Amino acid sequence: MSNQPLWLLIDDDEAFLQVLQRSLSRQNIEATTAQTAQQAIAALADHHFSHCVLDLNLAGESGLQLLPELLSCKPDLAVLVLTGYGSIATSVEAMRRGAVNCLCKPVTVNQLIAGFGFLSKAPEVRSEPPSVEEMEREHIQRVLNEHDGNISATARALHMHRRTLQRKLQKHSHWRN
Repeated sequence: MSNQPLWLLIDDDEAFLQVLQRSLSRQNIEATTAQTAQQAIAALADHHFSHCVLDLNLAGESGLQLLPELLSCKPDLAVLVLTGYGSIATSVEAMRRGAVNCLCKPVTVNQLIAGFGFLSKAPEVRSEPPSVEEMEREHIQRVLNEHDGNISATARALHMHRRTLQRKLQKHSHWRN
């Protein structure tokens, strides 16, 4: 076993994983990839990882569901969550479940590496208020997270028909990641 840090990269996009793995190797960081929750859990059993990069949308499954499972297998694993569409509610939920940070794709390798440290730079604050659609998305995402991704329970909590919620989530598929 080398002295290099070993990272676990979990994303359902194989091309993204390969590019990220090569980029990390140029930084002397060895990485193993997994495209599913099952592959990730199996990899945790076989290797000693120091860091994990977890995508929130794994072929329709929620990375938020996998996060506590990863940490129960390896409590000292530093997990950084990546999302294709940033959401305050999602970021807060990821941190609540044990992530060390949450970043929006696309990210550079340097941003990813820095994301595991505690940056002294304060996060940028938006100057304009969120749109109505963004506020709706934030609220739906928060309630969806509270109900562990259960569409029916979320629809009941939002006093919305299940099909209406499904249509909103399908129309704006980036909401769930």
